[in-house]
Amino acid sequence: MNKCIDINCLFKVQYGLYIVSSTLDNKLNGQIATTVMQITNCPIKFSICLSKNTLTHEMISKSKVFAASVLSQNAPMAFIGKFGFKSGRELDKYKNTKFEQNITGCPLTLDYSLAVLEGKVSQTLDLNTHTIFVGDLLSAKRIATGTAMTYEYYYTVIKGKSPENAPTYVK
Repeated sequence: MNKCIDINCLFKVQYGLYIVSSTLDNKLNGQIATTVMQITNCPIKFSICLSKNTLTHEMISKSKVFAASVLSQNAPMAFIGKFGFKSGRELDKYKNTKFEQNITGCPLTLDYSLAVLEGKVSQTLDLNTHTIFVGDLLSAKRIATGTAMTYEYYYTVIKGKSPENAPTYVK
């Protein structure tokens, strides 16, 4: 690692905590992500960034559709862990999780969510270990009022950690 970089400075860049999901061949999957952002306003485009090692990445790459659910600060660690520390290859993450499907068929996670967005991939950027997926916003819906969970809140208040595939992972 570059000695000129204080990694703690990156914790001051505000990230949210989201569930990014997709669907492929009637299978649903979702995972925790910290990088979801609006990119343009007219037309509205938003992006997500995922590790290439995840099932959700594989599904989005093939289906070209994804959704993002904005998590509330009220989301408990057990719920975050279900989507953040377990693979959809071994677990049906949507079993006993409240969700709905809309235009894309992606699961829009309703439990502990403030808003849900869904999009169709219009561009990708290969970052070696990760991919940025840029999507056209197809639908957006407010689910609840409250305060969105930031990564800083997750890390400092909840005392959560990041899995190795996360962009925020620190050894």
